[in-house]
Amino acid sequence: MPPKTDGVLETCLYVDDVPRARAFYERLFGFPVMFEEPRICTLDAGPGKVLILFRRGGTQTAIPVGGGFIPPHDASGPQHVAFAIPADSYDGWKAHLAAEGVLVESEVAWPRGGRSIYFYDPDGLMVELATPGIWDNY
Repeated sequence: MPPKTDGVLETCLYVDDVPRARAFYERLFGFPVMFEEPRICTLDAGPGKVLILFRRGGTQTAIPVGGGFIPPHDASGPQHVAFAIPADSYDGWKAHLAAEGVLVESEVAWPRGGRSIYFYDPDGLMVELATPGIWDNY
């Protein structure tokens, strides 16, 4: 058996305009900024969760840190991120999205009882808000 993990710590999205993406996620979700420079912005997405917004193409070279380096990485094309929401906040989220002018692309009622709201961020990345019941472990 492998050693235990404590779940996913970071979720990275690759965007064309970091300040625009930061403003969207900060405004819509209230995620506070933890660190920002031209090619990256890190947002506090809840206890033990970090949303990292990288400028697309801005991480294709190794970055020296603490005697080691962060290896190159990047992404292009459609990306997806899902945020967990309590079941009783579903309608509140729909109202909040409407008030913010965010167009809901789709809503799904999952067979296990969970529900999802899908919409696009300013870079055309798919964002999902999901209630418990969409997976065996959520």
